[in-house]
Amino acid sequence: MSANITAADVKKLREMTGAGMMDCKKALAEAEGDFEKAIELLRKKGQKVSAKRADNEAKEGVVMAMVNDEQTRGIIVKLSSETDFVAKNQEFLDGVEIIAKAALANFPASVEELMKQSTGNGTVKTTIEDLLTKFTEKMELSYERIEAPVVSPYIHMGYRAAVLIGLNVKGEGHYDAGRDVAMQVAAMRPVAIDQDGVDQATIEKEIEIGKEQARQEGKPEQILEKIAQGKLQKFFKDNTLLNQQFVKDSKQSVREYLHSFNKELTVTAFKHITLG
Repeated sequence: MSANITAADVKKLREMTGAGMMDCKKALAEAEGDFEKAIELLRKKGQKVSAKRADNEAKEGVVMAMVNDEQTRGIIVKLSSETDFVAKNQEFLDGVEIIAKAALANFPASVEELMKQSTGNGTVKTTIEDLLTKFTEKMELSYERIEAPVVSPYIHMGYRAAVLIGLNVKGEGHYDAGRDVAMQVAAMRPVAIDQDGVDQATIEKEIEIGKEQARQEGKPEQILEKIAQGKLQKFFKDNTLLNQQFVKDSKQSVREYLHSFNKELTVTAFKHITLG
């Protein structure tokens, strides 16, 4: 015999899960009034909805960066959604913040490990399941971390992008300098810290592009390589972080800006996650 499900029970489950009234009523009926079982059924329904929407694009969402009090560890988490409506919902934002705090507290090595971490009221996995139950949209989790003597974060307006910068030396003003460099990464999207960090495939592609451009301009075949090498150096200057013009002062490079604080100061790592 099915349990007697009252309107108060349905209201209580809705408040607990954020799911729709009819979904809550059906889940309670199926669970015969057992709230824990009903919550589990709603979570599974959320996962099923997400699976059905697997081919949909999740280009909206929230990107959040956090660093620890010592400013030596930082994380970025991105939880994507299909619509801006969900991304701007306070409950969704709160959920991403819970995930980010769990990531920073436990500093897992991968997304898979992050999913298992405790949030104090469940795990990251159950937090996402609860959001799926509430919003029934496809969601995807991304995660990056940095550990360094100084880690500085930057979150772009509206949680649409976040950057972490790792610096090699602690010192006065270095954290703020790192934030300036993090803003540089968000604005200029470098491909590597320095030219030795650019992968060989990219270098070869740029040389070929340079040769072809020179060929189209009618330059002699024997000097194409030299011209392409010159263009490659410009590519390094424009696309590697330390060699880029500093956006806050174009008279100096990012490397020179950091050296104005300390001749040894440099970037050890950067992470950049964006929506879309």
